Amino acid sequence: MPSVTKTTVPKSLGTHFWAGRLLGGRFPLHSRFTYPEPKMMRFACMGLLVTVFAFSESVVLYAADTPPETCVNAPQSCPYVVEANDVTAHVGEHAVMLVRLRPRDGYRVLEAYTNRLGRFSSLDGAVAFDRKMVDGKAEDGALVFAVGLTPTAPGRHPINGVFRVGYIRDPGEMWMISVPLIANVIGEK
Repeated sequence: MPSVTKTTVPKSLGTHFWAGRLLGGRFPLHSRFTYPEPKMMRFACMGLLVTVFAFSESVVLYAADTPPETCVNAPQSCPYVVEANDVTAHVGEHAVMLVRLRPRDGYRVLEAYTNRLGRFSSLDGAVAFDRKMVDGKAEDGALVFAVGLTPTAPGRHPINGVFRVGYIRDPGEMWMISVPLIANVIGEK
C-alpha cells in the first residue's frame, strides 16, 4: 500500500494537493480545486468593467487628436525654441554647456514631467560627456539644462542629443515630445 502525504497550499489560493509515492517510484499528483466564492467573482468582474468604461470615454475623446508634427520634421511648428551656444575649451579641460528650451507663445512648460536631455553623441567621437542624461530645471518659464563635457581632440566637433520634454497648450491638452539638440564643441590646444 502506497504512503500518501497531504501538502496544503495556502487557503487563499483555494487549491489542495495530495502526492503519493507508489512502489514504482512515480509521484501521481491528484488535485482538488476549490473555486472562489461567486460573490467575490461578481465584485471582481464589476470592478474590471467599471475601470474599463471609466477610461474608455477619455480614450475615445482623444483618439481623434494627434500630437503636433515632430520637431525634427517641422521645426517651425515645434512648441519649443532651442537656445544652445557653441562651447570652447582646451583639450582635456572640463566645460559646461548651458542649453535653454523656451516655449513659443501659447505654450507652457509641463513642470510635473521629468524633462530631460540625453542620448548624447559627437560626430567624430572627440567629446566625452559627464553623464548619459541630464534633468532640466524650470527657470523663468524656460527649461535649462547643464551639460558637462570635455573635448578630447582639437578642432570643431558637432554634437547632438535628444530632449524629452512635456508642454501644455490648453488647460486640457498636454503632450510629451522629443526635440533634437545640435551644437558644436570647439577643442583648443
